[in-house]
Amino acid sequence: MRLFSRKKYTSIKVRKKDLPGGLWIKCPSCQEIVYKHEIESGQGVCPKCAYHFQISWKERLALLTEEGSFEEWDANLESADPLQFTGQVAYTAKLVESRKKSGLKDAIICGKARMGPFTVALGIMDFSFLGGSMGSVVGEKVTRLIERATANKLSVLILSATGGARMYEGMYSLMQMAKTSAALARHANAGLPYISILTHPSTAGVMASYATLGDIIIAEPHALIGFAGPRVIKETTREDIPNGFQRSEFMLKHGLIDLIVNRKDLKETLIRLLGYLSRSTPPAPSNQPIVEVSAPTTS
Repeated sequence: MRLFSRKKYTSIKVRKKDLPGGLWIKCPSCQEIVYKHEIESGQGVCPKCAYHFQISWKERLALLTEEGSFEEWDANLESADPLQFTGQVAYTAKLVESRKKSGLKDAIICGKARMGPFTVALGIMDFSFLGGSMGSVVGEKVTRLIERATANKLSVLILSATGGARMYEGMYSLMQMAKTSAALARHANAGLPYISILTHPSTAGVMASYATLGDIIIAEPHALIGFAGPRVIKETTREDIPNGFQRSEFMLKHGLIDLIVNRKDLKETLIRLLGYLSRSTPPAPSNQPIVEVSAPTTS
């Protein structure tokens, strides 16, 4: 038995101060812990390595358009369940869950907005709604967007963020690839511009249709771009794939896209491109001759 014991001078228990959660984010690119407010104030871009996080359609709209200029089109269109898809979770239940999670009725917002001096027809996909998948409603809204733009002689801009066609709608989803592509062909025949902006990720059925039909195709840095994913391609071909395969930089090098643009520079770049592509460019000053350039003839 111990003759002496250490005195306990206090019985006060010190509790660790509780810190609110969600203040810090680990960047998946540089692996640094970054203060969330820094990312939000930097338009969703990591301040340490310029990694582009996914952002919502509202953030993209604020980033690209003049305040209060957006007029939404076809806001009330909602997906049905044509195949009565069940599985582990019914398609209708997934739609309800996605609407609550994203605040959207489907995976794209379409409408008219002003971008600098230009009025454009604008579509913005949001990955938070069923992975930005294209079902009947997305295809219909994109088609109507393009057709309205053609009728009103507007340029079309579509920002893609998608996992591709929506499997829950089967062939109805795949039909949208042809429908949107046909609308873009008519838009091109009218001599009107279409600029496609690819964000992370942009894949599968959307990439095989309207996302790669732009007169100019822009991508954000290091975005995943392609039809099938790298893992699927590797397992199918039994071949090793190059480093950076299907990322924006790889696609630029191999000619699939035209530009890689940092998010903070995107609006300025789009306005400049619209100026190049628009027919309504201002006339040359009177003291400078107007030079007409004809296309070269081929034998």
